[in-house]
Amino acid sequence: MRTRSKARRLRQQQQQVPPNLVETPKDTMADNRTMAELLQAPTEGYEDAIVVPEIEAANFEIKHGLLTLVQNKQFFGHDKEDPHAHIRYFNKITSTLRYPNVPTTSIKLMLFPFSLEGAARIWLEKEPPRSIQTWDDLVA
Repeated sequence: MRTRSKARRLRQQQQQVPPNLVETPKDTMADNRTMAELLQAPTEGYEDAIVVPEIEAANFEIKHGLLTLVQNKQFFGHDKEDPHAHIRYFNKITSTLRYPNVPTTSIKLMLFPFSLEGAARIWLEKEPPRSIQTWDDLVA
């Protein structure tokens, strides 16, 4: 049951306008980007750790079969897995590739992320952006 004081307080609360509805208009149109540009995810700070050198070959592409071969023997980073054995196997696969005007190290750097999964992939993603510039950097 309502008392008169409760009813009076309820009327006063209903009559009061919340302060956030009485704000003055602000100029929010200072950003001249289009809606499509505003909806794009930011790309700054999301660079990969591995830097693949520029490839000067005209029609270079990695074939699906090669990606499948690399992904069939992925390294997960488990305690019982040997990272050195994974590197040796990966080197064996990639050393058989020859493309005109494409350095083998570029192919290795491009393919290596596909050979990782689980904790090993997380490790690579946590490496600082652009910190792996050569195959020796990656192996180290």
